[in-house]
Amino acid sequence: MAKRQLHKLSAREAQTLTKPGRHSDGGGLYLAIETGAHGRRQWIFLYRVRGTSKRREIGLGPAKGSGKDGLSPTEARHKAADFRKALAEGQDPVAKRRAEALGSLTFGQFADSHLSAIKAGFKGRNTLADWKRDLEVRCKPIRAKKPSEISTADVLAVIAPIWVTINRTARETRSRIERVLDAAETEGLRAGKNPAAWKTLKLLLAKRKRSKRHHRAAPYKDVPAIVRALQVKHAVADTAVNLAAEFVILTAVRTSEARFMRVRELNLADRLWTVPADRMKTEDDPEGQDFEVPLCERAIAILKALIPKGAAPDAYVFAGQWSKDHKKPLGMNAVLHALKAVYPAMTTHGCRSSFRDWAGDETGFEREIAEMALAHKVGGETELAYRRGSALKKRRQLMEAWGRYVLRGSNVIALPAAEDRGRLSASM
Repeated sequence: MAKRQLHKLSAREAQTLTKPGRHSDGGGLYLAIETGAHGRRQWIFLYRVRGTSKRREIGLGPAKGSGKDGLSPTEARHKAADFRKALAEGQDPVAKRRAEALGSLTFGQFADSHLSAIKAGFKGRNTLADWKRDLEVRCKPIRAKKPSEISTADVLAVIAPIWVTINRTARETRSRIERVLDAAETEGLRAGKNPAAWKTLKLLLAKRKRSKRHHRAAPYKDVPAIVRALQVKHAVADTAVNLAAEFVILTAVRTSEARFMRVRELNLADRLWTVPADRMKTEDDPEGQDFEVPLCERAIAILKALIPKGAAPDAYVFAGQWSKDHKKPLGMNAVLHALKAVYPAMTTHGCRSSFRDWAGDETGFEREIAEMALAHKVGGETELAYRRGSALKKRRQLMEAWGRYVLRGSNVIALPAAEDRGRLSASM
């Protein structure tokens, strides 16, 4: 008579066995007993993932004899039978159990869990508080819903009332809802188009009326004198801030893009700086994309003078005044104060305006090239894709011409050679 493959353990054995190890009851069901005087006894189910050699284990619960709530052999066998049925239908029992457990989660519960998982990567001092405000306060109307139940109308109910009055908060809240729902989809809690996706919502939200802000800027004819004044101040007070202000003028970038520049972003051999997409995000371009900044000779000299020899790839180039190890960037308003110290009517964004006026008035470069040098979008995506190569070459010519203009008639204060200051060599 063939040996029985199921129900190998008798009721008495299941209750009295004390030998440590796994005792098979057949069909993947085991009574597992731990070592020790009071070794824990529990039922487990073992199976092999279909199509692989990987084995998985599921705990079913304590066995009778381990406490009043333990499972009897019959109860454990019923659970094992359910798992065998799921396997026969092509389902993974572990994934099924996890999905069932997660399926009862509300948006609020999942959002809180997701926030706990990602908060370690936040850099800003107030980022966690901002996320909690948006997910707990702004999203209160949808917190009780399951992620699969949230519709575009639900997201609009959160976003629309504040879209015009406090637009920045509305945009950040929308983005965070989208991210949580994307994570929920990865966990199998929802499927289909994300109801918080900007591509969908932008068609349903009121178009904001933007008031034009005019940033105070110096006439471009005054810029060479401003740069000379910054160089003189640097010679007297050898700090990064005056060189940072000069660098911002030479490259016409936004101050935040320069402040958070890290060593890994630079390719000095190709005289190129690649600003990562996350620092290029603007209201007009919330997605952002990497932006290549061609560097003139003076900009390269500034970088070589500032970056410590052997600096880590994550080190900030323009370090804060007290950050000798380059682990903290310049303060938010440091460059602005440096500019105002030599030209009170100047602002950091005004440096870009001065550059744009000069490019339009004094050069023959196409308008599109000047706009692209400022990282402004020009034309459609197809046009930009075809012109990317030549645009970089022309932008390099434009920025080198700007560098010559800025330094014209100036006895540029020489920066100490990198090796003389224990700095990076030219081969960096």
